[in-house]
Amino acid sequence: MDKQLLENTAKALVAPNKGILAADESTGTIGKRFDSIGVESTADSRIGYRQTFFTAEGASDNVSGVILYDETLRQSVADGRPVPKALTDAGMLPGIKVDTGAKPLAGAPGETVTEGLDGLLARCEEYFALGARFAKWRGVYKIFDGGPSHACIQANAHALARYASIAQAAGLVPIVEPEVLMEGDHTIETFEKVSQWAWSTVFEQLYTMGVHLEGILLKPNMILSGSTCPTQAPVEEVATATLRCLRRTVPAAVPGVVFLSGGQSDVLATEHLNAMNQRGPQPWELSYSYGRALQAPALKAWAGEEANAPAAQAAFLHRARCNGAARTGSYSAEMEATSAAM
Repeated sequence: MDKQLLENTAKALVAPNKGILAADESTGTIGKRFDSIGVESTADSRIGYRQTFFTAEGASDNVSGVILYDETLRQSVADGRPVPKALTDAGMLPGIKVDTGAKPLAGAPGETVTEGLDGLLARCEEYFALGARFAKWRGVYKIFDGGPSHACIQANAHALARYASIAQAAGLVPIVEPEVLMEGDHTIETFEKVSQWAWSTVFEQLYTMGVHLEGILLKPNMILSGSTCPTQAPVEEVATATLRCLRRTVPAAVPGVVFLSGGQSDVLATEHLNAMNQRGPQPWELSYSYGRALQAPALKAWAGEEANAPAAQAAFLHRARCNGAARTGSYSAEMEATSAAM
């Protein structure tokens, strides 16, 4: 394990005013998003869409790295450069999703455990050789009557820790993603209780597996009301609950927390991040690793037409600038409107 390399990479990913673009949608997931705009999902259309982000001038002002899917890591942009080189040339670090998805957890009906540990070291070594410098693995927890179960909490924490240890051995900074899902009518109090349980168990397992905490990033959910809860917690309450849960569970040795947007609207995800950073310095950098919250307006603007690439890039850069401002708590409704008009 090259600890200095890991620490340098982790710090670069949470550099001031910057966050991570999650462009690691599986073929099935991006196919559904293309269906929403009437575009056929092919290898060519997928790279055509994604390269609008990778080649947007000025993207590196607010984007430090991009999480890729296996297919994308092996593709090239229009000028023939491999995607990892195009990203590094633009000042962004290439990353890679390394799990193989959430599968049913035996003995726990309705719950899942994320798989992909078999052969992971060899895959991570190959990804490093192809240019990747960080990785991502997502564990999923669903809140329901009687759940999540102890088995689900433990199984996903152990898998996340084993993945992190393996990724570090290959020189990749592991993004550790324990996601408690928004779906359900649970209150913000229940969401916080389950998140605290999940996150503290993950760090217990990371310690057990000897993971170098200074060389990881945590990608958690924010603490929210369930998506169908009759009473939705306001922005300031979300910020308070999320920071409280982080302080109770995440060691100060971790350099950064890069939140997932987790079904929030693009603007609301920015508002929540901004409210947390307005509370002043924390033990860790508070940043973002957004997928839909950075891409949704750009996808609509692109609509499968190469001629629409400039409009798609403008929509993407607008969201990136807004989230970059949220890194310092300086985002505002006025900035939202002014930047959008520009």
